Formats: sequence, structure tokens, C-alpha cells
Amino acid sequence: MRYRSRRRKSAAPKGHERWLITYADLITLLMIFFVIMFSVSQIDPDKYNSLSQDLHATFHDPNGVLEQGKGVMQQPDTNNTIQQPASKAVTAEPTVAPMTERELQFRKQEQELQTFKSVITSYVQDNQLGDQISISDTEQGISIRLNDQFLFDLGKADIKEVSVPMLHKLASLFNQLDTTISIEGHTDDLRIQPGGVFKDNWELSAGRALSVLRYFMDQEQMDGAKFQIAGYGDTRPVAPNDSASNRQKNRRVEMTVLRKIQQ
Repeated sequence: MRYRSRRRKSAAPKGHERWLITYADLITLLMIFFVIMFSVSQIDPDKYNSLSQDLHATFHDPNGVLEQGKGVMQQPDTNNTIQQPASKAVTAEPTVAPMTERELQFRKQEQELQTFKSVITSYVQDNQLGDQISISDTEQGISIRLNDQFLFDLGKADIKEVSVPMLHKLASLFNQLDTTISIEGHTDDLRIQPGGVFKDNWELSAGRALSVLRYFMDQEQMDGAKFQIAGYGDTRPVAPNDSASNRQKNRRVEMTVLRKIQQ
């Protein structure tokens, strides 16, 4: 009997703390659960955007899922046509619309005008005529402005010999251009002295423009249909007529190689 009682007392503790094992397992699972929840809640925006773009590209790529198939987000090919493998796919080059005939003509014209400007500018620089002749690119065309003293004597419209080489050079360049050359005469606001050849500034400006035209037609044998002339008197000054130097600027002949094709 003593033996039995001792056995019962020693066997009792064996199942007494089994609930601790279950409790420890539960705590471990809860800790793992909260760790997972915490890690999921932390989102890296950069990684998220990168992943989003990669997924979008993958699901919309025509060859992204199957080598010869459509993308997931595209409709299946109802014509049963064979698609090229992804490794042999050809990237379509952007098409450039060909230039129209007008655009081609405008480009050719601009090349000719810029070549003309370059040649005549070099001639003026080589012959040190920069104080007598100026060249500019205007909306109407390439303009060559000649000082009246370079071309004419005071109050006259007869071309001076010193200007002939320059006019000859211009004639050789004009012959290479298929366009119209406008010749314009201008004066200052001083009145013409009575008893002269010309009645007023209108006649003087027109007479000087006509003299330049006559040189090209008579001396250079150029076609008169290639030219147009005008005399503006003192109505289109380039500087105020308030000093001798400014009046000198206004007394001029302008020759403009016109753009016949506008962009």
C-alpha cells in the first residue's frame, strides 16, 4: 500500500504543465503573423512603381507570354496568322512624310539665295566696298543697298565707271537665278534745284533705277523681263533726314533678289 501511494504522487506532475506547450506554440504563431503583417504594410514606392511598369509591359507585350502568341490583354488572332518570334520581331520605324513639290522648290530657292549672298558678301569684303554697299537677308529676299555716291554724281543718274565692276559681278550672279530682281531708287528730302534734268525727287529716284536697269539690259544683255523697277523719292527713308550723314544713307539704290516662293 505504501508503494502505490508513492507512485500516484510522483505520476501527477507529468501532465500538469502540458498547456505551456500549447501556449508557447500560440505565442510563436501570433508573433510570426504580426511580423508578416508588418512587413506587408511597408511598401517601397520606387519598387512598387517598377514592379507595376514591369507587369504592365509583360501583360501588354504582343509576344510576352507565348513565343508566337498575343499578349494577355490583347484579343486573340481570329485569322490564325503566324506571328514572328519575339527574337525576330522588327521594330517599326517612324514614317516621315515626303516633302511636297512646293517644299522642294522652296528649299532649292533658299539654297540658291544663300549661295548668292555668300558670294556677293565675299566680293564686297575682298574689294573693300563695305562702306558703299551693304547686304541683308529680308523677308522679301536678299537685298543689296548701294550708296548713291558709289553709283552717281550729285543730282545725276549716269552710272559712274567706278561702279561698273560691281554691277558686272551682280549681272553674272543674277543670270544664275530664276527669280525677279527689284531695282528701287531713293532720295533724301532736299528739293531738286530748278533748271536741272529732273523736276523733283520722284523723277531723280526713278531715273536712277532706270539707269541701273539699262546697264543690265544694254551692257550685260540681260532680259528686261527679269527685272522690276520703282522710284520712291524721299518717301521710304532708312534714317531721319536730320543730318548730312543720315541724308546720305537715304540716297541709295536697292536691288533685291526676290523670293518667288514663300514658305
